[in-house]
Amino acid sequence: MASPGAVETPSRSEVEEGLAYLHARVGAGAARVLESASFVYALIELLVERGLLSIEEIDARKKQVAPRLLKRFESQDEGVAIQHSAHDKYEARQEVQIDCASRLHQCKAACCKMVFPLSKQDVKEHVVHWDLGRPYVIAKGDDGYCHHLDRDGLRCTVHAARPLPCRVYDCRGDTRIWLDFEARVINPKLADPAWPHNLKPEERNPWGRP
Repeated sequence: MASPGAVETPSRSEVEEGLAYLHARVGAGAARVLESASFVYALIELLVERGLLSIEEIDARKKQVAPRLLKRFESQDEGVAIQHSAHDKYEARQEVQIDCASRLHQCKAACCKMVFPLSKQDVKEHVVHWDLGRPYVIAKGDDGYCHHLDRDGLRCTVHAARPLPCRVYDCRGDTRIWLDFEARVINPKLADPAWPHNLKPEERNPWGRP
């Protein structure tokens, strides 16, 4: 495990995996765009030739439709995920103070298994790793835990540079982890190594996607 704040150089295989992912996405997207464009242009030509529509009418409607399509794309596309937060994580004023040390034997640092995208600030710092196969989602180990978690002590090795979600997340009201925080009643589903992916959609907390 790297020391806190250390910058690790990605291996060739990791870089190749990331590039392969990007190239596959670009290639598939280009093919779909070309096919769709062919149908659209063919339809427009037919409509104009038959006098059903004019080029001016089509251009006017295009200006109305384009913003709607962009909004739909931004809300549905999962190819690249990144936090579009304007907040500086180092200035976060909602950092949650919980006595994690006394609860780790129960929760097993479950929050470090959660999945979320990094911010542009995180990416530019080159401290917190992201999954090259799923840009820019925080990197995980084979055990499902964050790449930066010290498995022996269950401590964050990049605590000073940790992402904003890690700073403001509050597990006290998250029933995925605690059925009763004050009574220290843990959710039994935490015992499943697949957690939180073993949860049903209706059980998932909107804080982040499992």
